[in-house]
Amino acid sequence: MSQITTHILDTSTGKPAAEVETSLEQRKDGVWNEIAHGRTDSDGRIGDLLSPDITLPAGVFRLIFHTGNYFSAQGKKCFYPRVVIIFETTDESHYHVPLLLNPFGYSTYRGS
Repeated sequence: MSQITTHILDTSTGKPAAEVETSLEQRKDGVWNEIAHGRTDSDGRIGDLLSPDITLPAGVFRLIFHTGNYFSAQGKKCFYPRVVIIFETTDESHYHVPLLLNPFGYSTYRGS
């Protein structure tokens, strides 16, 4: 399993959000660099964003979810075409960053 994973639930439908393009970036010396890219599976998950043999050091990261494309594919308008979650890791353990999403709002938390 990847050190950083995510899961998106579309709270407007009560179902996982499939096929959401997602990028993982790391901030180094004040500059953001993309280190991984993926799409959610049919269960709304990305469990293989990073190769299992990659261990990232503690640092500041951001997940960018291209939610506008997801809602557009469903014929829905949305207020947030991209959701950006910036988070800081303090060690090399597993970090799960879920996203609860609807066309006009979102929330997140550190999962397990």
